[in-house]
Amino acid sequence: MARYLDVAFGILLGVVGTGAIVAVHAASTVDPVQLSPQYYKVRLDNARVRVLEFRSKPGDKEPMHSHPEGVVFALADATYRNTYPNAPATTRSVAQGDVEWSDAVTHAGENVGNTEGHYYRVELKNCPK
Repeated sequence: MARYLDVAFGILLGVVGTGAIVAVHAASTVDPVQLSPQYYKVRLDNARVRVLEFRSKPGDKEPMHSHPEGVVFALADATYRNTYPNAPATTRSVAQGDVEWSDAVTHAGENVGNTEGHYYRVELKNCPK
């Protein structure tokens, strides 16, 4: 009987643990377009990429959301503060014309500058490794 209880308890922990992992993963991969349509517009979406246009005014704050890896093109000078679930917050400025690689990220953003932020983000999907 004790062996049966050990196995049953182990299965229960595995199921609960897996559910928690799935819940954490789902919470950390929130689509910014669904969450903040006032800031994001989908300009192209196909099997390989999704291109997002982003605009934010000074003081605008986005809730926690995720992006896959891709490229970001700054269309205006802006300063952003980003907070992360498991890392210190960062503040950085971008200049019009900057082009940067972005690893996959989960963050919340705030436009802390005096100008409207405007950029295009090309999110990669289903890329061969």
